Amino acid sequence: MTAHRLHRRWKTAVGVALTALMLFPVYWMINVSFTRDQDMRADPPHLIPIGGTLEGYRAVLHQQLPYLGVSFLVGLGTVALTLALAAPAGYALAKLRPPGGGALSFVLLIAQMIPGIIMAMGFYAIYLNLGVLNSVAGLILADSTLAVPFGVLIFAAFMSGIPRELTQAAVVDGAGALRTFWSVVLPVSRNALVTVSLFAFLWSWSDFVFASTLDGGGDHQPITLGIYHYIGNNNQQWNAIMATAVVASIPATVLLILAQRYVAAGVTAGAVKD
Repeated sequence: MTAHRLHRRWKTAVGVALTALMLFPVYWMINVSFTRDQDMRADPPHLIPIGGTLEGYRAVLHQQLPYLGVSFLVGLGTVALTLALAAPAGYALAKLRPPGGGALSFVLLIAQMIPGIIMAMGFYAIYLNLGVLNSVAGLILADSTLAVPFGVLIFAAFMSGIPRELTQAAVVDGAGALRTFWSVVLPVSRNALVTVSLFAFLWSWSDFVFASTLDGGGDHQPITLGIYHYIGNNNQQWNAIMATAVVASIPATVLLILAQRYVAAGVTAGAVKD
């Protein structure tokens, strides 16, 4: 028993050490965001922001709020469009079994392997002809192309595990395919809904390739471009740069904490079947 406890404590200690090592860049980002400009080149560097300042966060609130607002708008729009397309498609693949469903699933897997920069170039040519460059709607559509294939696969895997008796009972009561999907299947697919929504939001929130290619010169730019421009314009004000990175990380961190148990259930759905 003593040896077993020592072994568990040793594994715990190793896990804590590795976690601390991986999270150290995050801590250093927060540390630098409170550090005064004159203390940046201290030797040795301060592990704790002695005599810290909030000047960086004041600069963020003054200059970066429009970028944050655009990112929220693009993220929410991407989530809405992704759910509107992926949920019905996943239901069709899982329950309606259309001809060619297997081939479509394979195509969706292939679509996730296409590099984003290649898709961005294609979107640029299309948007240039349509006159929708530098628009929020264009970013929402482009970001959705990354989330929809993933969402369809997640919904299909999750909905295939819903008991057939549940949908058959709805059909017996006179519900059609659409009513069964809306009133029966969708309410019990909460874990998949949360999982797809979270990943769609995070992908759009952290997107830089589409943003820099399709909205690099517009008036409505997301926070990734705000950070990029801010670094270029203020490459000596590291506390403001790191404060911007901290503020931009807060929404993703909060969403991951709140939705982690739903995500774990949604991602593993369909992996084990009775």
